[in-house]
Amino acid sequence: MRKRPLGKTTLQVSELALGTWGLSGDGYGPVSSVEVERVIDRALAIGIDLFDTADVYGRGEMERCLGKRLQGAGATYVVTKIGTDLDELPPKKRFDPAHLRTAFERSQERLARDVVDVVLLHNPTVAAMRSKEPLAFLKELKQAGKIRAFGVSAGSADVARSALRDEVDVIEIAYNALLPGDLHEVAGDVSESGAGVLARSVLAHGLLAGQWSPDRDFYPDDHRAERWTRDEFKTRLRQLDALRPLVTGNVVSLRAAALRFVLANHLVSTAVLGPRSVAQLDQLVREAGMPPYLRDTALTDLSTRLKDLGITT
Repeated sequence: MRKRPLGKTTLQVSELALGTWGLSGDGYGPVSSVEVERVIDRALAIGIDLFDTADVYGRGEMERCLGKRLQGAGATYVVTKIGTDLDELPPKKRFDPAHLRTAFERSQERLARDVVDVVLLHNPTVAAMRSKEPLAFLKELKQAGKIRAFGVSAGSADVARSALRDEVDVIEIAYNALLPGDLHEVAGDVSESGAGVLARSVLAHGLLAGQWSPDRDFYPDDHRAERWTRDEFKTRLRQLDALRPLVTGNVVSLRAAALRFVLANHLVSTAVLGPRSVAQLDQLVREAGMPPYLRDTALTDLSTRLKDLGITT
């Protein structure tokens, strides 16, 4: 497992990270606790040392599970996200320091760590970012030695840019072959700030695996049932044609091409994977390949094809 620097932090992390939203059962339906533990253990066995979670995943159960499975596992790093008040019905976003302090202490207890490696604000709006208090609170935690790095999990380029200009250590942002624009838009800010980049949604919730038919249906407890209208879904499937020329030589599948697209970007510190089984994890790691991942000419040609489809690159 190759490693990359997590931006300007002192951490060197595996270039593939294990994301745990899918494992929590919140996004795609339930996963057995046995399989959850097997995936975490397998990730450790193959050299993944960065684990991405949030206090809302399984209402804290994913943090608790990681706290147990990572104990005694050697050098590992956890990224968690806070900023959602689960005591409210329905849950609502809260980034005031009082809530963030309580949320952090609960996460720290569940993770069983004296020092939490990275803490991010979980999907704040641009309006929420105008208040300097949330990031100032995280900076205080870092100065107190309770966390190693802080930042923002951003839902848009505008939020990411605001965070970078406030000198965060890390941003997390959606980045994949059909949604490259947000990271590319803030690339200059990333380079100037030196922040680490966690790339999430690298397979666009499974779309980029290229294994779905236009009449594919999702179960009601799968977020993808509401993510795309039928017409949008069919359009997305047609857009996969832009990636198919990448599947050649040792790039054996669309899934491999999509993952290598992310890893080929030098700004990316780690690609956050979302497997829900050991088989899926092994497949992704096997197909990630080796640097340079994709040829520069292939990436340039892909950019042209995406622009022809109206996708901002």
